[in-house]
Amino acid sequence: MSPPSLKPSPKKNEASVSRLTLGIVVTTLCRLVLNTARRFVYPFAPALSRGLGVPLTAITSLIAVNQATAVLGLFFGPLADRLGYRLMMLTGMTLLVAGMFAGGLFPFYAVILIALFMAGLGKSMFDPALQAYVSERVPFHRRGLVIGFLEFSWAGSTLLGVPLIAVLIDRLGWRAPFFVMGGLGILGILALSVLIEKTGKKKAAGPSLPVFRGAWRQLLRERAAVGALFYSFWISVANDNLFVVYGAWLEKQFGLSIVALGLGTAVIGIAELAGESFTAALADRLGLKRSLIGGLVACLICYGILPFLGQTLGMALTGLFFLFLTFEFTIVTGLSLFTELVPASRATMMASYLASGGLGRVVGALIGGHILLAGGIYATALVSAAISGLALVSLVWGLRGWQKP
Repeated sequence: MSPPSLKPSPKKNEASVSRLTLGIVVTTLCRLVLNTARRFVYPFAPALSRGLGVPLTAITSLIAVNQATAVLGLFFGPLADRLGYRLMMLTGMTLLVAGMFAGGLFPFYAVILIALFMAGLGKSMFDPALQAYVSERVPFHRRGLVIGFLEFSWAGSTLLGVPLIAVLIDRLGWRAPFFVMGGLGILGILALSVLIEKTGKKKAAGPSLPVFRGAWRQLLRERAAVGALFYSFWISVANDNLFVVYGAWLEKQFGLSIVALGLGTAVIGIAELAGESFTAALADRLGLKRSLIGGLVACLICYGILPFLGQTLGMALTGLFFLFLTFEFTIVTGLSLFTELVPASRATMMASYLASGGLGRVVGALIGGHILLAGGIYATALVSAAISGLALVSLVWGLRGWQKP
């Protein structure tokens, strides 16, 4: 995927546009490292379990702690507006570096927990600052292209980052990825320092507490918004319940090596890219509401049939591909629809939606290991399908009678 080209506006010369383009490429690569740091534990939970000498459920708890930092994005967005986007991005990368080197140098469970928390906190600082920076610097007619390029870093973390980490673990041990991501983080800090321009601090202190409470009250009065928040929570619980243990399932069921597991995970990255592409091609034609409900029903079905595809590795990977394709299609379509639910409070709506999803991922990560150990992949899939049913009920209840204003 080539970086987007930004044509200069009358107020910007060619050199400044080139610098902005390079900055977008660098921030995308930084975000790729941050996303990989968040997601690499999922497939390699068994390897970390053996390396640290702790049960699998202790590793899924690490994932839950990492995911809990997503909720803090509610506060880091306004903080970035006050302190400057460049400073928040640099702070986020610094936390990543500190956490990764700490995890590599001190291979103890408590340190790894703190390390992953710091890396997750860094991502939660970096992402809203980056989105705001792009919105401020990139012309509106180019913004969709640029944000789409930035989003490649999410699928790229499983498509590129995880397979490379698999090679590192196989050749150098489970601590090696911590040092490599820490080193890449340092390079990212240096590049950001050169390419990202300083932004002045905003004079406004951000919304006051009464204003924030008023926006929340308005949100909770809207049935569609409440349904969307419950939908976000349930669908995230369902996905992480499976996501935290799929690596352990594939390793045990098919005896996969670390490298093979990493390559298998690339299937998820391809599925996520395909899901995003299907959203762009189909959602507007079919209608966002119909596409979202249909995608969620398809995702629920994929959860239900996944265990029955576990007879061969090819069938299991095919099942995971369609599961994550339908899930990504549902997530991206939902993001487009839910911005229209409460037009007067879009920022509050989306921040609450993402925070609700973050809480759901924490719950899913906490229960996933226990459910797999208790009942195997059949129990995991059944629970995820049932929870997706709750998401469907919440969605249909919330959107019943709703029409775009």
